[in-house]
Amino acid sequence: MNKWDQDEFKRELIKRTEKIELVIQAYLPKEEGFQKTVLEAMNYSMLAGGKRLRPMLLLESNRLFGGDEALAEPFMAAIEMIHTYSLVHDDLPAMDNDEFRRGKQTTHIRYGHAMGILAGDALLNYAFETMAEAVELAKRLPAKEYYPALERILLAQKLLAKKSGIYGMVGGQTADVEATEKQERLTPEKLDFIYHLKTGALIEGAMMAGAALAGASPDELARVEELASKVGLAFQIQDDILDVTSTAEVLGKPVFSDERNQKTTYVTCRGVDECRRLVEEISKEALSDLSALGGRQNEFLRQLLIWLIIREK
Repeated sequence: MNKWDQDEFKRELIKRTEKIELVIQAYLPKEEGFQKTVLEAMNYSMLAGGKRLRPMLLLESNRLFGGDEALAEPFMAAIEMIHTYSLVHDDLPAMDNDEFRRGKQTTHIRYGHAMGILAGDALLNYAFETMAEAVELAKRLPAKEYYPALERILLAQKLLAKKSGIYGMVGGQTADVEATEKQERLTPEKLDFIYHLKTGALIEGAMMAGAALAGASPDELARVEELASKVGLAFQIQDDILDVTSTAEVLGKPVFSDERNQKTTYVTCRGVDECRRLVEEISKEALSDLSALGGRQNEFLRQLLIWLIIREK
């Protein structure tokens, strides 16, 4: 694929985001029954907008290795459910206590604190129900392809479970919450631990799951993990920068939230200029890793990683 200019990329980004929205909507639960309120809260949270970065990275990583996109679709919806549940819980009064996200009321403000907790719980559980739908899709494959596909599905589930759990996103969030409660001045080592797990792990999970579904080898998965780790770190540092340089109108959420919650960030440790330099340096390394990945090409993925670096929200 030839290199695109920014206008071409933005058009393609909109087109692919719209496709992902349709995939997500297809897997959302129907709002019915005595538990209707929590179903409404789940769907409200899922349809509140966002970049759909993680499902997009999963899909593009799957394409990079020539995978069956039909098998990737349940995982695309599921990883957005996992990401969304984490945001719903992150916004709660016991955590960041935010009232707006993406320009809309947060789930607990709209539906109440108890329903915010339940909606997050439900999204996490429903994510794994949704991943299991890939097994039903695999049954449509020729018999000789079914068992290899099943192994890839199970590996992708395992990767997402680990990267979203205590050895991934939840582990990073735990260290972050404890440090905030203690008003602890984080060491660079602990801050890196939090960033790599809280933000980076789910990005790693997205790209690794997409590659695993396509049959990537263990060596290739390890290289994808390293690449995604750099993407996650650069993404989070850019978030820190935007928290002090952007506006609530552009971000769709309050700015200076890290300062308000007395959080140590890369910006508080190193300053905005140094953080910008780091984002550029780490991002160049990630792009180099992508180019060196066995000669495989996905120009949209390359452009997507660049866009994540220069984004304004």
